[in-house]
Amino acid sequence: MTDGPLIVQSDKTLLLEVEHPSAVEARSAIAPFAELERSPEHVHTYRVTPLALWNARAAGHDAEQVVDALVRFSRYAVPHALLVDIADTMDRYGRLRLENDPAHGLVLRALDRVVLVEVARAKKVVPMLGSRIDDDTIAVHPSERGRLKQVLLKLGWPAEDLAGYVDGEAHRIDLRQDGWELRDYQKGAVAGFWEGGSGVVVLPAGAGKTIVGAAAMAQAGATTLILVTNTVAGRQWRHELLRRTSLTEEEIGEYSGERKEIRPVTIATYQVMTARRKGEYLHLELFGARDWGLIVYDEVHLLPAPVFRMTADIQSRRRLGLTATLVREDGREGDVFSLIGPKRYDAPWREIEAQGWIAPAQCTEVRVTLTEDERMAYAVAEPEERYRMCATARSKRAVVERLVRQHSDDRVLVIGAYLDQLDELGELLDAPVIQGSTRNRERERLFEAFRTGEITTLVVSKVANVSIDLPEAGVAVQVSGTFGSRQEEAQRLGRVLRPKADGRTAHFYTVVARDTLDQEYAAHRQRFLAEQGYAYTIVDADDVC
Repeated sequence: MTDGPLIVQSDKTLLLEVEHPSAVEARSAIAPFAELERSPEHVHTYRVTPLALWNARAAGHDAEQVVDALVRFSRYAVPHALLVDIADTMDRYGRLRLENDPAHGLVLRALDRVVLVEVARAKKVVPMLGSRIDDDTIAVHPSERGRLKQVLLKLGWPAEDLAGYVDGEAHRIDLRQDGWELRDYQKGAVAGFWEGGSGVVVLPAGAGKTIVGAAAMAQAGATTLILVTNTVAGRQWRHELLRRTSLTEEEIGEYSGERKEIRPVTIATYQVMTARRKGEYLHLELFGARDWGLIVYDEVHLLPAPVFRMTADIQSRRRLGLTATLVREDGREGDVFSLIGPKRYDAPWREIEAQGWIAPAQCTEVRVTLTEDERMAYAVAEPEERYRMCATARSKRAVVERLVRQHSDDRVLVIGAYLDQLDELGELLDAPVIQGSTRNRERERLFEAFRTGEITTLVVSKVANVSIDLPEAGVAVQVSGTFGSRQEEAQRLGRVLRPKADGRTAHFYTVVARDTLDQEYAAHRQRFLAEQGYAYTIVDADDVC
């Protein structure tokens, strides 16, 4: 027995004592291969999952490193069976490999012949395979490269994709490092991605994921398709590429609801890519419109299901996913692993903060007590109406107003999910409201006014969750969310994490109705940020001056 902060249990759960002097170091050590499940005040519960282990393996961590981290920080002896299971699970990654054979094209090659025999008999695998070449090799239909990886992952034998990529149409792109240079972690992210061929880079919001994308484009030196969440995000990408690279206006096209430009670098929205008429996708041909050398998926954790299906058909193209969190509320992390690629680089938020590249943040949960009438209405409401009722309770309005007034010398974002609530708050605070129906030109005008200080408070819906560059924002007040979405919580905190010129701390408030579903969902939303080392202070609304 030692005095470590970690208790490792045979069911693959890890209990981390938060107040232990070595807790931060231990959290950093287990983060690559363990997922946070619960985060109450004193003990956080993590779970070691196969997908987390395979992501760690693909990112360059081996079983010896994982075992060492567990043994080094564990208070008690680590169950031997667990250590064996971890080693065996990680060893499953890469026992099957997709390769490009000079004579036979795409093949599935085994380092373990028995595994190949096993998977080749699986009902879903059989139609994807061609003829057997030798005892260790089977031909694969090229069009099935992505879907085969999906199926093999579900069978517990994730294939390492070494089949290579087409170079695509050459198009020179240079970084213009004029007065700035790539940060060390950005260089590491690009190197990790390029060495792996395809995959996902995970960096905190505000840490410069767009610049990582630009550097990867320069490395590829090829035509590039960039997929983004919305038109405003696409135009921010365009602005950054013009500022940071040798690309000109004529070389960058916008493919959105407003324009259909296909150029050497084309920026398209997920929305237009998933638009359908009579059941058919209207813009699927964009994937084949040019001989793309690189496809960039911004905010890959939000990738819509139809784009997954499209991506399965373009596995010969290099693919870079960018995100602040790989958490998906639909449980499709495995599809990101199979179709975009494994996690190639992951930088802990607190580590980037310690280097001064994102602002320190103070997170506060403000609990509001509902009035008797609101409590009674909540008690008798239908189950499907309860969350909306407590999330939009009028009792929240006064504390939101006080929080905005308390930070009157800063730029404040008030963020929510329900439009009626946001309209009421906009009127109460005398602040403009940006929502889905706000035209892009008006959004850009309001965002620019916020950046310059002409407007100091903005009320925004979930359209501002991602890919909006508002470096001046120092305070976010969340009044309602998408149920218990962890990814949304992380993205909303990210709106205020750009480093401030004066070094001040950012503030993130989440206003929650006490003793309701709102409070339960808030606890779930905070899990990812707790994993990154952020602790929420809980205060009563009456204590907010």
